[in-house]
Amino acid sequence: MKKRLITAADVRRFKETGELRVVVSKGDLVTPLALDAARELGVEFCYEMIEPLDLPPWSGAAQNARRQAARSPQAATPSPAGPSLKAKVPPEELETRVRRLVAAMVGVPSSAATSPGVRHVAGRGLQLKPFPFDVGHPEMDIRLLDVVTSADGAPIAGGFMSFHKGSFPWTLDYDEIEYVLEGELHIGTPQETTIGLPGDVLYVPKGTHITFGTPDWVKFFYVTYPAEWRG
Repeated sequence: MKKRLITAADVRRFKETGELRVVVSKGDLVTPLALDAARELGVEFCYEMIEPLDLPPWSGAAQNARRQAARSPQAATPSPAGPSLKAKVPPEELETRVRRLVAAMVGVPSSAATSPGVRHVAGRGLQLKPFPFDVGHPEMDIRLLDVVTSADGAPIAGGFMSFHKGSFPWTLDYDEIEYVLEGELHIGTPQETTIGLPGDVLYVPKGTHITFGTPDWVKFFYVTYPAEWRG
């Protein structure tokens, strides 16, 4: 069977067609951002015929597969509805995502160590929450989650933000760096619009009046200084 790559765009398509339970078999890849999108949109991956050695035991995919097997012993039976999707998240892909997170956090280490001052963020368990400010565009479904704050003793804050098609105005009373994870981020100023694509880094200085926007959907990681960006 031909291998497939399941992305966040595929997850959004599953949501639009009402396919909220997707059977995943051994062989193909589910990207980390696809897993994040599935959590946000209520799409569940059911892992089919995945043996314990097929996935790193510490990975979120392996843990999810074990939970699925415990709840549904019959899940290993191929679905009569059609060909199943296959997924396997390689360790190197997880490592790449962690390295990007660490780099974006401007030197704040991501480590399982328990020494004082170290903040470890388990990325696979994150679920973004509704934006706490009313910007007058509920159709954009703006979501945000701070993962590092002043409560951690950090002079900076870091987190994830996502929203759908549209734009809204914002004034920064802080300096901010944005690292685009997926989609297309538009930062508009009176002079120009800067477009960030996956892998791009944007810096917005304190006091800038901007618009956040996207033609479809975007998710990015942000770092602010100082940490108390909410005022």
